[in-house]
Amino acid sequence: MAEADGTAQFATLLRGLKERSGLSCGVLAKRLHMSTSTLHRYCNGDAVPVDYAPVERLARLCKAGPEELVDLHRMWVLADAARRTKPVAAVEEPATAAAAEEPPAVSQAAVPDPAPAPAPGKRRPRRTVILAAAVAVVVAGGAGAFAVHLAGGGSGGGDGRKDGAGAASSVTQGARSADPSPSGSASPSPGRKHKPSAGPSLSGAPAGAAPGTPSAPAAGEGTGTPLTVATTPYVYESPCSQHFLIDRPPAEVPPPPLEQDAPNWVGAVGAVASGEQFVKLTVQGTGSDTVVLEDLDVRVVKSGAPLAWNDYSMGVGCGGGVETKSFGVDLDAPRPASAPRNGQRDFPYKVSESDPEVFYVKANTKAHDVSWVLELKWSSGSRHGVLKVDDQGRAFRTSADAGRPGYDYPIGAGGWGERAA
Repeated sequence: MAEADGTAQFATLLRGLKERSGLSCGVLAKRLHMSTSTLHRYCNGDAVPVDYAPVERLARLCKAGPEELVDLHRMWVLADAARRTKPVAAVEEPATAAAAEEPPAVSQAAVPDPAPAPAPGKRRPRRTVILAAAVAVVVAGGAGAFAVHLAGGGSGGGDGRKDGAGAASSVTQGARSADPSPSGSASPSPGRKHKPSAGPSLSGAPAGAAPGTPSAPAAGEGTGTPLTVATTPYVYESPCSQHFLIDRPPAEVPPPPLEQDAPNWVGAVGAVASGEQFVKLTVQGTGSDTVVLEDLDVRVVKSGAPLAWNDYSMGVGCGGGVETKSFGVDLDAPRPASAPRNGQRDFPYKVSESDPEVFYVKANTKAHDVSWVLELKWSSGSRHGVLKVDDQGRAFRTSADAGRPGYDYPIGAGGWGERAA
């Protein structure tokens, strides 16, 4: 019932945005590059988008505010979970050619007729019974993971990764990855008290386990980490606020991407977030049990002199805007820590499968090239651990942009131009 409510609330939010915009479904659909009937189905709750990107485009087109974007993303997570777990109807006869276009939802097995053997010389009619096996769907939704290598978009960062593969936001669940620091322990944020650990500080996986390795369960308890995290490594608070450093001249840099395409673009050109990086985390429990999110710590993996590359802006002429609630991180501090800003409430938080949380983290630097990760401390009953949040197994990377040549891509210009001083 909760999942159905999530779908209905999601559709209600979409309808509210559409009506407030004053635009018809036809006009909105054309601007979103989708059919009018598809948009109608989304707004009526008859269908849920498989990706969040078109939802966010619709919200921004309808002038949704930061709080509305957070609420909309949360409702989409719940509606998407409901879409994935809808029961599969039993199949009583072979699929038709038209049905073959859809991925198979069931497995089929032929069962011999249990009837007695026929008399000698007579042939028994053959009958086949088609059995439908339900497909178990494991829904991995949510945000912020520590023992997790997130399969998000490319981290770029001049690390030689040029394939640009990966979606802007993705979810992976499993064992904690190798600790990037020499000490092997997280540095807690200054000024925060943490309860001593009553058991293993990790998620229970063997040391050095590969991403996706199941955690060893505690006695009488379930297997694995009880939460998942989806990470979007490059969120545009506004296009004008997002800059990237690239070791290429303007003639070799493609046009700026939309937010959902940024990870692929970053991976293709080896870009690094310039000046600041705005990351979105969606944290969700994997079951009905409540998971307490105790704290979000920052670990600097590497820090050095800022990159001497060109600075490219993703937008021009955006104007001012209201800053989003977030956790700010000063990467130039001796011990960087996450701190609530713009009305953001500090930890702890609680999540479950039906009640996810969305967090934004804004990291900035004015003097260094910093590789960094986040560490999310959690507890659920007698279980507790730490989940590492990174970008597809690599640290986030942000470099200062002071004094670097800047380039903009004005609308209609058809190319990069040098930024005015």
